[in-house]
Amino acid sequence: MSLFVQFGSKRIDYQLSFSERKTLGITVNPDLSVLIKAPNNTPLEKIEEKILNRAPWIINQQSHFLTYYPKSLQKKYVSGETHLYLGRQYRLDIIDGKENSVKLKGAYLIVKTSDKTKTKKLVDSWYLTNARMKFKEYAEPLIKQFKKYNVEPSSIMLRDMPTRWGSCTPKGKIILNPELIKAPRGCIEYVILHELCHLVHHNHTKKFIDLQTKEMPNWEKWKLKLESILS
Repeated sequence: MSLFVQFGSKRIDYQLSFSERKTLGITVNPDLSVLIKAPNNTPLEKIEEKILNRAPWIINQQSHFLTYYPKSLQKKYVSGETHLYLGRQYRLDIIDGKENSVKLKGAYLIVKTSDKTKTKKLVDSWYLTNARMKFKEYAEPLIKQFKKYNVEPSSIMLRDMPTRWGSCTPKGKIILNPELIKAPRGCIEYVILHELCHLVHHNHTKKFIDLQTKEMPNWEKWKLKLESILS
């Protein structure tokens, strides 16, 4: 049977089965599922107590397996699945509700909907809304930083780009990939700054790299971080 316990802000879902055994066993699988095998007639209260005692270990095992997940893993948009936002993993929790909504609460990305088939559309829309808001917030101080070079983007827009995080048009328009919202703030700022440098130097010359290093000395750290998380 499928059950769950609440450990602080974490919800631990598990599959419970009974058999002729003397001790309770807990297994965490690579797909993050938790299997509990208990002796026949064990009270549920005793089982939950044991799970809560081992909760830190269970969560640690799930986190360990997550590090081996392929970045291109196709999402199914079901409860228990993890989704990135600003570099952190959040567990999807889909709840029945009359009004559609998406919000973060603790370690969860909570989706309320009366139609679970709409979950992906709701999550994608939530990502896009937050990308517009956060990219603008992160870009404003960087744009001010570059005014000393007498440059300023004509606009900043979002566009899905399968192979690029950002681009800069000849007319000074900066285009950002909305998928960046899944990466840490430093990664997003690196991409924005990279495109701002193109307003000064159009090609990746030594002068371009020197300017990028001057304005963000640790840009290589964030570039590598971005590649390790989303590439």
